[in-house]
Amino acid sequence: MVKVIRIKGGTDNCYVVTDGKAAILVDTASGENLEMVTAECDKYEMKLIFLTHVHFDHAENAKALSERYNVPVAINRVDEELFESFDKQPLKSYGLVGKVVLGMSLKVLRNTEVKKPENLIYVSDGDDLSAYGFNAKVIAMPGHTNGSVGLDVEGTHLLVGDALDNWITPGIAHLYYDFDAVKKSAEKIRSLGDRTVYYGHGKPTANGKF
Repeated sequence: MVKVIRIKGGTDNCYVVTDGKAAILVDTASGENLEMVTAECDKYEMKLIFLTHVHFDHAENAKALSERYNVPVAINRVDEELFESFDKQPLKSYGLVGKVVLGMSLKVLRNTEVKKPENLIYVSDGDDLSAYGFNAKVIAMPGHTNGSVGLDVEGTHLLVGDALDNWITPGIAHLYYDFDAVKKSAEKIRSLGDRTVYYGHGKPTANGKF
């Protein structure tokens, strides 16, 4: 049976998808949480690192972890430009929560180097990741970034990165590059039906709680 283990570092989440032996790491958290992430990942035979998008709080440890476990890092090619600069896809926000989070995040986003892994592989909507040992399908979820992607595991677990967030209550991403796209991605997620949703920020919930 596949399970999803939440690794919580500060306000950031990353997740280990595992059958108890092999594992995929979804996102990598920010740099200060590297030891916490490796402590969990060291328990398994790592097969892949999957990045929902290329912001520091999801991707800062990707290069180090890729080298540690000798595994590739999967991204949507559209987000590759974010290794160069956050400002390639600047964020906006809505609502009080969004304004507060964006205000706290902008300086760090602009001043944190996210090192580009050497062994990137590129994924897009509908790709099957069964080659890495799991019944997992890539779902495009643009809006927070142009290249945001999620992972649907066994039609049961849905890892959405920052396409949605659960800072206080579940909802569409409070931070976005393209607001129309992020709204469409939220509806796409809702249409997938009965799933447990795992957020980049906040506790998991049942699908449709937003």
